[in-house]
Amino acid sequence: MLNKQEAVQMARENILPFWHNMADREHGGFFGEADFYGKINKTTDKGCILNSRILWTFSAAYRLFNDEIYKDCAMHAREFLKSAFYDKEYGGLYWLTDNSGKPLQTRKQFYNIAFGIYALSEHYLACGDNSSLELAMDLFGTTEKYGYDKEAGGYIEACARDWEEISDFRLSGKDLNSPKSMNTNLHVLEAYTTLLTASKDARVKKALEGLLRITFDKIVGGSRHFELFFDMNWKPLSREVSWGHDIEGSWLMYEAALALGDEKITGEAKDTAVAIADVIHSAAIDSGKGGLLSGLDEKGKLLAKKEWWPQAEAVVGFYNAYQLSGEQKFFDAACGIWEYIKNYFTDRENGEWFNELSPDNIPDVKMPKAGFWKCPYHNARTCFEIIKRMK
Repeated sequence: MLNKQEAVQMARENILPFWHNMADREHGGFFGEADFYGKINKTTDKGCILNSRILWTFSAAYRLFNDEIYKDCAMHAREFLKSAFYDKEYGGLYWLTDNSGKPLQTRKQFYNIAFGIYALSEHYLACGDNSSLELAMDLFGTTEKYGYDKEAGGYIEACARDWEEISDFRLSGKDLNSPKSMNTNLHVLEAYTTLLTASKDARVKKALEGLLRITFDKIVGGSRHFELFFDMNWKPLSREVSWGHDIEGSWLMYEAALALGDEKITGEAKDTAVAIADVIHSAAIDSGKGGLLSGLDEKGKLLAKKEWWPQAEAVVGFYNAYQLSGEQKFFDAACGIWEYIKNYFTDRENGEWFNELSPDNIPDVKMPKAGFWKCPYHNARTCFEIIKRMK
């Protein structure tokens, strides 16, 4: 049953110990990969995304539990972010280093920079470290200078190391090569929400309000799905559907509105969040095998495998919709997916969650337990949110 006690247990006994053991005490930061069984590959390159998400996770854990072991892990991640990923010449954050911290890919993805802002802001809130807030504000200034589209609003995908234009904007080979995406703008929204909470800066508030307006008007379509890829004028370029991003975005929009403190905007965010959750409740819950389905491809074909992170976001998104609407079906959905996570995704032997399941709920042994994109941020955050919301 979804409750505070189970969320504490999941975070402190299953997720956080696994990532504590991933710390690289020789070269700094955290190791870049562990296989299905949790065996660490100490020579794998290190992605800034993973390091930032670990920094956010342990910062949030320390703020919630006040355990010094989490503070130590957060500081360990923060120091590597600053020493290895921060570009001291041009500003911004590198994409990838080798295992020792030497830069390998120096392109500037604003998605990546957003996670740096998000993590550093949380570190400041947890530890009161002014240098983290200063670096977060530095990255905010960089994002506004080079990433913000002054004509159509929102944020572009990427630049070269020196902020010159590049031709390939993609985060990964799975993405469409488009100049703007839902993914980047959603996580800038997430980052600015926490930065505003930390800084109370009027410039951040203005930027967040503008981006939330773009999210309402351009990214969330009439069907209550998040469009995924766009041209510079916000024309959608794809028919793909990501139910995980839909339900994640529903509650992140509402959190952004709360941070702004505007009653009208909050009301709009509330209505939008509940409407999206209602669509996802009807379309994406697998009533036969359990859990949340991932989405649809360009041709409308169902994506058969279930991924770990949409399950985590569905628990928070549905519980948020329940809090906003009082509708029992959303509470039941959050509880059902939580049970599904415990039964099929949680690795009780080696820690953490499995990466992907087959349509028959069999874990894919080829998928890593930790990697460039497999991190503690989604599932730990779900636990933290449930703990806070069920107080």
